[in-house]
Amino acid sequence: DGRAAALLAAAGVAEPRDAVRESAALDAVAGPAAEALLRSQEFDACSVQTRPTDLLRRARRTRAAALAVGAAAVVAALTLLAPGSAPPQEATGGAPATAASRYGDLARAGRDTWADTSRVDFTAWPARGDRDDDRALLDRALAAWAEPSDSVRVQRTQDTPADAPPRAPQLLFAGDVDGRAVVLLTDGERLARYTEPAGDGAAALALARVDDADVTTAAAVVLARSHGSARYLTAPWVTEATTRDLLRPDTPGRPLGVSDDGVTDDVPVAPTDGCARRPVLQLRSSPRIVENHSFLLADLGGLSPVHLTYTPPPGHGTPPPRQPREATGGPALVAWAHTACRLTAWRGGGVRAVNAWDFAEQPLPKDGGQGVWSCVRAATWRGPGDVALLLRTPGSAAAAPARLVGEARHTAACSRFGQHVVADTRWKSPDGHWYLLAAGSRAVTRIEASGAVRESHKGRTLAVRAPEHGTVRVTARLDTGERLTEVAPEHR
Repeated sequence: DGRAAALLAAAGVAEPRDAVRESAALDAVAGPAAEALLRSQEFDACSVQTRPTDLLRRARRTRAAALAVGAAAVVAALTLLAPGSAPPQEATGGAPATAASRYGDLARAGRDTWADTSRVDFTAWPARGDRDDDRALLDRALAAWAEPSDSVRVQRTQDTPADAPPRAPQLLFAGDVDGRAVVLLTDGERLARYTEPAGDGAAALALARVDDADVTTAAAVVLARSHGSARYLTAPWVTEATTRDLLRPDTPGRPLGVSDDGVTDDVPVAPTDGCARRPVLQLRSSPRIVENHSFLLADLGGLSPVHLTYTPPPGHGTPPPRQPREATGGPALVAWAHTACRLTAWRGGGVRAVNAWDFAEQPLPKDGGQGVWSCVRAATWRGPGDVALLLRTPGSAAAAPARLVGEARHTAACSRFGQHVVADTRWKSPDGHWYLLAAGSRAVTRIEASGAVRESHKGRTLAVRAPEHGTVRVTARLDTGERLTEVAPEHR
């Protein structure tokens, strides 16, 4: 205990010995339950329990009930024994214990925490909004998250736990937005947005995972959507906000108004049908944390917008590009103009970031110009990702969607755990002949085709005359000697 207290004192704890005593008291309460779990059939040393087991939940409910009964008995006894105490009064509709009293006071970060920490995410956001001290509103929001009633509509992204927060949540925002009260909370792993109308209507709770968020993926949250537009709460480190249309890469961004509390003016939302426009946010971080850093965020229906990035082809840039870059430069905006319409397919899928990787360039036969092969990967907060393989050919309009040549779901392809890719498609040359085109990423040394086309070619690209129809199987050899297969081609 002495060494533990000394360590806590060195870490800056105000009353280290009190903390040690509280820890011992907690161990006395939780120890028997932990022992019961370790001795139960539910325990498996090879797995991690990410939520309480049923055994622990039952034990907690039993302890909570016993404590509640004991506290009620003590209060009643003290009331009866107190001198001059009044006789018991009939209940007058007192409110039940709130979630705030259950979890303790809400946590709040300091105004400048974001500038003095290496963890630049939602936990560094200060509490903002003109109702951040409205206890009644905050209690309703906490109660809705802890144990939502039937009158609260609950929505959560895929694989987001709906459990009550394990500790006192942190308040990020509380205020009125477009006629609704909005409370934004985080427990460090999830965002919770509670909204209630000013008049009649149901309250709503939206939950989303935000574990491992960073300076970009924690840069904005959707506060409200209505009539084809959205309003965001921007991070305290955002110093400049503009909007732009991905389909118009040559059009500069338009300034976006942001209040002192970080609430933006209305921002258009991309239509769910068609691809007439693809509005995105372009934000700039404060030089207090990173210099000359601007980035793009796209609204795909979640609580936090999706970070858009770009990886140029091999041979472009120094050092050679191996990691995604911000999609704000000219080549990146051109690539995204041909890719933006693909974003609709990932709407509402709990996507964290989408990277457009131009993995190969290829001269097309018969003076067809330069083709660019791209792998677009949508990475989710829960881990798996979906990919779409695209081919851009010359002569198309600036915003014409690139040709889809393959796609796959729940794959590591085109990530740092799947760094190699090969793709193929049929292409009609300007003189009317059909070709099989194939290309691979930087480590590909040979491409082979079998089936309706039999060909082997050394290098990273292949272009050979081929029938318009017929099954072709394309594989590649890596510089390690390994064989690489294509990603779910579209012509099968």
